[in-house]
Amino acid sequence: MGPTRPATLVVSALAAAAVAWLLVTSYYTVFPPLPWLPTVTLMGLAVLEAYAAVNTRARVERRPGRDPVDPLAVARFVVLAKASSLVGAIFAGFYAGLLVWLVIEATNAASNDIPATASGLIASLALVGAALWLERSCRVPQRPDDENKGPDEPVQ
Repeated sequence: MGPTRPATLVVSALAAAAVAWLLVTSYYTVFPPLPWLPTVTLMGLAVLEAYAAVNTRARVERRPGRDPVDPLAVARFVVLAKASSLVGAIFAGFYAGLLVWLVIEATNAASNDIPATASGLIASLALVGAALWLERSCRVPQRPDDENKGPDEPVQ
């Protein structure tokens, strides 16, 4: 499993923005006001993943006072980070498409939904950032004796 590719996140966000634009132009009048719960949930996940990134990085680097990291826990964090970055990108794209439409639309209902949509976009981007940080924190640092080996020599 390789690191998350930025192109994957960008394409997912653009596709979600296009879907949001199509849905909102067709069905905005039947939607209730936008709720704040998704924003709070996305921001909560971002905070938890940022904390996990700081904690995991310290444990992977074996800083004093930290327990060694369980390799299976790191693998789970990587899977969580990859999934969260993709979900965050999809939500960010959806919120971005919706926000652009709401800014263009000149109705009271649209202007009332702008704060929830902008907050959702910010929370989604925070989740993407925290997930990518967690994924990067799970990388094993290169040991000093590994730097002296050539590219064809196996690392022990």
